[in-house]
Amino acid sequence: MAKEKGFEQEGIVKSTHPNTMFTVEFPNGHEVLAKLSGRMSKNYIRIISGDRVTVEVSSYDPSRGRITYRHK
Repeated sequence: MAKEKGFEQEGIVKSTHPNTMFTVEFPNGHEVLAKLSGRMSKNYIRIISGDRVTVEVSSYDPSRGRITYRHK
């Protein structure tokens, strides 16, 4: 069975948590708890509060996601 891919949406990082976890708020007001993707950790891309990011939201749990890109 193939793995289901979630949908991607842009948001703003509101707060940081331990272990590369972040609270991200979308323009519609919805908040998700997102972790940093492995590619971003490997390349030492740092995220701080206020950054605009792209989050891949899980199709199984819409309150969780994965940060895949940090916009400049």
